[in-house]
Amino acid sequence: MPKKWYAVHTYSGFEDNVKLALEERIVTSGSKKYFGEIIVPKEDVFEKGAKGGKKKVKRKFFPGYIFVKMNVNTDSWHLLKGTPKVTGFVGNQLNPVSVDESEMEKIVAQITEGVKRPKAKIEFSKGDTVKITEGPFSGFNGVIGDIRPDKSKLEVLVSIFGRATPVELDFTQVERN
Repeated sequence: MPKKWYAVHTYSGFEDNVKLALEERIVTSGSKKYFGEIIVPKEDVFEKGAKGGKKKVKRKFFPGYIFVKMNVNTDSWHLLKGTPKVTGFVGNQLNPVSVDESEMEKIVAQITEGVKRPKAKIEFSKGDTVKITEGPFSGFNGVIGDIRPDKSKLEVLVSIFGRATPVELDFTQVERN
């Protein structure tokens, strides 16, 4: 019987601990034949550090969830459900519904893309006043006119000689005012 992907709800913030505990329980119980890969979907993002620099951190796509490839039967269900900090399957607890393979391919692609090209953490909204911290306009204040999260860019309207001039900046080149 082929293994299928299932979304499993965990205590938020304990996803990595649940993954490790589940892997350990699988090995000690001799249930490897029922389980496959276990994923905690994460991506790399840049955040402003305490000293103003940029730091790369891992951010979870789905806080409070892990994905487990497995065959669901009585033994595997009890093994998973008995793992500390697991609250159960997403959907019907007794007969869980599997996640479509195409959806899992998208999630895995998103993880892979996040590792290749880290994103900046989005903390901005249109109309926010920001201070430019890097580049030729460093020290200037401006208002956000447009946000392009796919490229991690902002259009900031900066007053130069009394006129609002749009300047394209990276998320990491500005900070909230």
